[in-house]
Amino acid sequence: MKKPRLFTIGYEGADLDRFLTTLQDAGVAVLADVRAVALSRKRGFSKSALREALSQREIGYDHFIRLGTPKEGRQAARAGDAAMMKRIYCEEVLTTPEAEEAFEQLADLAQQQPVCLLCFERDPAICHRRILSDRLRDRGMQVVDLTVV
Repeated sequence: MKKPRLFTIGYEGADLDRFLTTLQDAGVAVLADVRAVALSRKRGFSKSALREALSQREIGYDHFIRLGTPKEGRQAARAGDAAMMKRIYCEEVLTTPEAEEAFEQLADLAQQQPVCLLCFERDPAICHRRILSDRLRDRGMQVVDLTVV
């Protein structure tokens, strides 16, 4: 039996059209937004605009707000302290019942169709989506990190 495929992507430095084409070319059915705050200074990447652009490409959108990194974690990441961001995320977010429930919903969705985790950070190794994708990999999913070129 083929493993379900999970994608991850960051939009840092990305052009919206190329971003959407990357998702489409990979066969993504649903973009799972794992940002705590689904707003962006980058045009087209705020929740409503992104949802609309995705729908025009027949890609679904779901915001998993409870899986987002809190402000302190985002500040640590911006300061270059990925270890602190990961500690905050694992200890303060993933241990909550709300995050556990959201993670199970995400896992169920990803078992049913190709899902892509979205956050800002271009490099998945220093983003909380790596933590989420590793946990889903442990459940038998094949993980592919997408890069917008």
